[in-house]
Amino acid sequence: MTTALITGSTAGIGAAFARRLAADGHNLVLVARDTARLTEQATELHDRHGIEAEVLTADLATDAGIEAVAARLGDRKDPVDLLVNNAGFGNKGRFLDVSMPDELRMIKVHVEAVLRLTSAATAAMRERGRGGVVNVASVAAFVPRGTYGASKAWVVQFTQGAARDLAGSGVRLMALCPGFVRTEFHQRAGMGTDNIPNWMWLDADKLVAAALTDLAHGKTLSIPDPRYKALMGLVKVTPRSLLGGITSKTGRKYGPQ
Repeated sequence: MTTALITGSTAGIGAAFARRLAADGHNLVLVARDTARLTEQATELHDRHGIEAEVLTADLATDAGIEAVAARLGDRKDPVDLLVNNAGFGNKGRFLDVSMPDELRMIKVHVEAVLRLTSAATAAMRERGRGGVVNVASVAAFVPRGTYGASKAWVVQFTQGAARDLAGSGVRLMALCPGFVRTEFHQRAGMGTDNIPNWMWLDADKLVAAALTDLAHGKTLSIPDPRYKALMGLVKVTPRSLLGGITSKTGRKYGPQ
């Protein structure tokens, strides 16, 4: 049986990955900050699917948390075959409204943790000649929209660049770019969601199924829904000057900064 490590596993997209991978027979390493929720999740998945679910409590906004997860990823005796870098959050407020410590914490989790954990995982995977990494980004990566979008743009560029560098090694890397998904994300950031149109919401389980299919097909970028693929197609042909004004307005209305 192979083992998958998922950060931010207790809610939203991370929990959907855990459910799907457990159902497919993968052992799991579940990573989040809340030990009680992790333990409950691990017990449920073990009892339902008969897999082994290891709990690793870690705050990826800290060096200690990143180092603990990196050490687990580098364990050659109990290897991790799939890494899902899903941990992340949004800040409510426009640029200069958000405190610098909160901005830097976002960069720590979205950029530094992703870099260090991907490096730890792929170094071990390359030695074995197999493995995969899914780095969860966002469609916000493709529009000019504050620190959140910038950090997710970094995830996309980094992942696709690393995938090219590791081509032929047996290690696959993919950036996953969802749109709005019904999770705890907006609630934690204090963002209202009543004004988001119903058609923009995605189902986390369907999103994960599509993402795993794209990974199996060797894609380095996954936008797992026709609606958002069409929107991103429009983004590509929209002048940047116009796009900046549109995304500034819609970002204040709908999304994280």
